[in-house]
Formats: sequence, C-alpha cells, structure tokens
Amino acid sequence: MAYHINEKLQQLKPYIPVAETKGITHLDANESFLNLPDDLLQKIAAAVQQIAFNRYPDPYAVELCKAFGEYYHINPNHVTAGNGSDELINILISNFLMKGETVVTTAPDFSMYAFYPKLAETNCVEICKGNEFTVTPEQFTQTVQETHARMLLFSNPCNPTSLGLTKQQVLQVVQNVDALVVVDEAYMDFWEEPQSVLGEEDKYENLIILKTCSKMGLAAIRLGFAVANASLTGILHAAKSPYNVNSLTQCIGTIALQEHDTLKANIQKIQKSRASLQKETENILNRHPHAFQLYKSCTNFVTLRFPQVEACYRYLMEHQISVRKFPAFLRVTAGSKTENHAFLSAFESFFEEEK
Repeated sequence: MAYHINEKLQQLKPYIPVAETKGITHLDANESFLNLPDDLLQKIAAAVQQIAFNRYPDPYAVELCKAFGEYYHINPNHVTAGNGSDELINILISNFLMKGETVVTTAPDFSMYAFYPKLAETNCVEICKGNEFTVTPEQFTQTVQETHARMLLFSNPCNPTSLGLTKQQVLQVVQNVDALVVVDEAYMDFWEEPQSVLGEEDKYENLIILKTCSKMGLAAIRLGFAVANASLTGILHAAKSPYNVNSLTQCIGTIALQEHDTLKANIQKIQKSRASLQKETENILNRHPHAFQLYKSCTNFVTLRFPQVEACYRYLMEHQISVRKFPAFLRVTAGSKTENHAFLSAFESFFEEEK
C-alpha cells in the first residue's frame, strides 16, 4: 500500500532565512546588533555549570516567569513561557480554534500568522492595509463580526511596516469583539512612547499578549512569553508540551531578565541606532525626492516602499548587504554605526546609478 502525503503538506514550503555568511552585513532578521556584555556572559557561564543535565526542566518555568514578571511589572502567574513566541502562536491557533473556524489578521504582518492556520485547517482572513500600512479599530471590529472569527491576531507595533496602534485603540478592539484578541508586542520595547497593553490582561476574558526576548539580544535561546488572565493561562499550561522550554534557556533567560539596567541600556542604544538610520534615510530622500516612501518607525527597523525593490535588493546583495525583501518594500534592521553606514552608502548609490 502506498502512502500519500495529504494536500496541506504537499503545498508546504519551509521558511528559509538568509544564511549567516561571513562578510555579509546582515540587516534582515531584526536581531539586536548588541551581544550580551562580558560580565553577564560570565555570570551565565557559571550558572550553566550548575544545571542538572540529567533532569527535565521545570515544566512551568517558575523562576523564569517570575523574572519576566518583575522586569515588566506584571503578575508572574499570568505568564506562560514558550520556545520562542512562534511556539505560542502555533499553540494558540492549534488549540483555541476548531477546524474550519476563522482567525483574522492583517497584511502585511508577521508571516507565521497566516502559516499556522493552514496546518490547523482553519480559515485565515487578512485585512489588507493598503499603501499607508494602516488599519483602524473599526476595520478590525467589522471584519471579525462579518467573518464570525474566533480569533484576531496581529503585531503591535507591526512587523514589517514599523507602525503601531495606540494602547487605547487596541483596547477598543478588545472591548468590541466576541473573539480572542492576541496582540504580539515583540517590538513594543522600542517605542519611545510605549503603548503596551501589558497589565491589562486581568481585566479582559479575551486578551493575550505575546512577548519575545529575541529582539533584546537573546535570539539564540529562542524564548517567548504569553501573558493572559489566570483562566487563559491555565489553558495554555494545559495545551503546551510538558517541558517546552529547556533548562539552558530557562537559566539564561532568568539571569538576563534580572539585569534590568543592562537590557534597558541596550534597548536605548538600539533606539538611537534606529533614529539615526531613519534620519539618514530621510536625508537620502531629500536628495532624491519621490524616490521612495519612508515610514516613521517605532520599532528596531525602518520600512521603505518603492517600485524598484527587486533591483535594489539585488544591488544591495551584490554589495554584501542583506535586508528583508517584501513585494514593493524593504525592511532594514537598525544595526551598528558601521552596518548602518554600509547600507546607507549602498542604498544611495543605487539611486545615483538609476539616474
């Protein structure tokens, strides 16, 4: 008897990131350009030696969730740790939706929001943002109502547009839909005027907030969190794998999240890099009027829309600079001064040669 792969798997294509190649300036993955400082690395190295590698990790990552709660000033009992926020997104879609039910998201937004519903055999409806990359609370509410959606999932601020909704706008949506609202705040730490809804989770039956450590210099350990009221947190604890966050990640994450001053200082450095990248890109636009559209970023990257995206992407790669390409726009991660300069120089050269 022959085994036949089902249709949803036949159409499946793996996510292929740009390979970390020596000599390439990588501004494509929204990672932090700052590694952890040496003194913190030494503290982590000493703690790792105390791990009992023959034992399973704490299934609820209690100490880790406590450190996360203290860092963000929230109740640690409302926190679920995950193997990256990707795992938590998968858990939410696979378990909080039944086959054939609908999740609403936006386009463009994080690509995995539309990927996981295909595996879970649920429907995904995307609200198209248009050229200005905006969406209103009213659009969210109307689409959820019209589609009878059971879940609304979006990033705030948005990856890859670099734009965000205010706290009041997000809560307006939460209050006006009969669906679970999942707000991915992966980039909220970089908004100079934070609009986070962390701390509001206990007031609502239908709110879950996702966070990640990947943007604060801990991408290597794959660590994310879901924050929700006690009832939803209990369901997440029941639905996740028993030992989903390994002992190394728990150990490193706990120590790093206790270093409040270090993490916040690094975030400020990234904000400064983003502001410089934004300003210098604006200067290029002033020298090349109407060449591209630049959006005011509140994340750790800038977004540029223009017709020659494909040609520009190839040009940048030829100059050993990797950015993230989307249809009609580029996303450029804020890097070190040297990395930013390399991008800005090549980017302007592209338009000079286009004349």
